[in-house]
Amino acid sequence: MTLTPPHRRHRRAGEALLRLLATAPLALLPALTQAAPLAFDAALQQLQQRSDQLAASRSAVETAQLRRDAMQRLGGPVVNLSGAAYTYNANLDVDLNPLNRALPGVLSQLPPALAGSLAQLPHLPSSYTLNRSQSDTTASVSAIWPIYMGGASQAARGLLDAQTQEAEADAAKTGHEATTMLVQRYFGAQLAQRAAVLRESALATIEQHDAAAQKMLDAGVIARVERLQARSALEEARRNARKARDDADLAATALTRTLKATEAVTPTSPLFVLSQPVEPLPHFIDTALARHPGLDKVAAKKEQATQLHAAQEALRKPQLFAFGQRQLKTGKEADWVAGVGVRWTLWDSIDRNALAESSNRQIEQAERTGAQAQSDIALLVEKRWLALEQARRQYFALAPGLELADEVLRLRTSGLRAGTSTTLDLIDAQVNQAKAQTERTQAAHDYVKALADLLESCGLSEEFGKYMARADATRVE
Repeated sequence: MTLTPPHRRHRRAGEALLRLLATAPLALLPALTQAAPLAFDAALQQLQQRSDQLAASRSAVETAQLRRDAMQRLGGPVVNLSGAAYTYNANLDVDLNPLNRALPGVLSQLPPALAGSLAQLPHLPSSYTLNRSQSDTTASVSAIWPIYMGGASQAARGLLDAQTQEAEADAAKTGHEATTMLVQRYFGAQLAQRAAVLRESALATIEQHDAAAQKMLDAGVIARVERLQARSALEEARRNARKARDDADLAATALTRTLKATEAVTPTSPLFVLSQPVEPLPHFIDTALARHPGLDKVAAKKEQATQLHAAQEALRKPQLFAFGQRQLKTGKEADWVAGVGVRWTLWDSIDRNALAESSNRQIEQAERTGAQAQSDIALLVEKRWLALEQARRQYFALAPGLELADEVLRLRTSGLRAGTSTTLDLIDAQVNQAKAQTERTQAAHDYVKALADLLESCGLSEEFGKYMARADATRVE
């Protein structure tokens, strides 16, 4: 019996495998689910229109603005119109006994003729009841006009202005966070889909290898251990492909629900990396210290404390006001009153000095919080700027590894045809290529995420699209 040399067996196995791959039906390739294409700009617009979180923040701002508008004329005149309809019944008992007792003495002092005529009058009763009843209406108009309130009205309006500024800062912060979340989910869905396609493509190829290995084993071309190695690689590829597809489906679902879309969406804006570094770190730090919504909120808190202090100080000062009231009558002279009043609290049970000191401490707290926030934000910007630059360098550092994986796959394919490589060598080369491609795509995703984080920390999330447009030369498809 003549034995076939090992290199000839491998060459025959490689040729058989390559013929099988060339004639493999297209049905073995992974099928992609069709969905509505959506660019990032359109996705951001949908998010701004449909997000409940953003709508709630806008409502909070509108609430604060309407409250401020309602107090615009605080401290002006107040006019009241009052009216009443009434009816009454009043009884008054008059005691006449003292008069009866005094009447004889009075008669005795009168002339006889007059006293005699009066003596013939009937005797007065001991008491008499007077009754009065009436139904009527009354109406009056009154007005009061604060002339000087010690600055309380201005402090109240200033407090409402500061509360509006705080609501606007919270809304801006919510908007930046929403943009960052969309970047993560939009490009995260792309990354997951890309990984799933690579894993499924590798699985389809390994399934073909496995089928070819079984035929070659039946023909006695390869050893059983090579067949078992191919089977083991196939099972691992199936697990990886199934997990990658589940991750891609979950990422797509998260993106669809974030946008409140009625159907699944397909991100069309590719991952990207800027070939050159972004602006220097001082540029972003200066921008953050000028635009970060957290600092705006701290400033609003300080202004609120300042206005509360002014309102408390206003209570120490005298208050001057004008007032007037007039009855509304027709055909009669109406009663009216008008004047100027002053009120000055000289002493009460509240310790005004302690309140003033408390508000001063609150102002100091806001100032120190602002100083700490500036330091923390500058550090955060520096951290994220470095993370962005590291992600950029990592992306380009992975290019040689990807080239190496492509070259190894080419050599293993040629080696299998020539009989110098095994089926397992080719499977390993294909798996390593898919791994290298996935790692580089992951690096691009890390770069995009780091860019979104940096822009959020500077209050520049709305400029993400500008940076994406600058990366036309280096896009990760």
